Amino acid sequence: MRRILILAATLGSAAMMLGALGFQYIGELPPCKMCYWQRYPHVAAVGIGILAFLLPGVGMTALLYLGAFAALVTAGIGVYHTGVERGYWEGPTTCTSGPVGGLTPEQLMEQIMGAPLVRCDEVPWELFTLSMASWNAIISFALVGLWIAAARSKT
Repeated sequence: MRRILILAATLGSAAMMLGALGFQYIGELPPCKMCYWQRYPHVAAVGIGILAFLLPGVGMTALLYLGAFAALVTAGIGVYHTGVERGYWEGPTTCTSGPVGGLTPEQLMEQIMGAPLVRCDEVPWELFTLSMASWNAIISFALVGLWIAAARSKT
């Protein structure tokens, strides 16, 4: 059962990466800075899953909890990104636009020229009113559960 759970968690992160790359290259939706941040833990989780298959035995439980942590990190970033998209809080200044009031024409032009090409506070795609960041968070929380179930499984 443990190997099936590891496989499901690993393939889940791999599918998330393939989906992100599909949106980027097939759907022509370039990722923002925070979208990239959400990808790195999925790549780590896939690597952890591969290691778990190649090196079963001593330290396996710790390795599986590390996979859960990677999924939890990307879920957390997804929640943060969703909050930025919905205007609950501000995102990184390198990824969002600031207010334009009270700026000189030179400062306004500088802000326009320095604006990111793909902003983190805009939703380029959604399904059932949930953005890609929201879906990443939801699916990644499910992957956390798979990793933890694998870590607790004895067979």
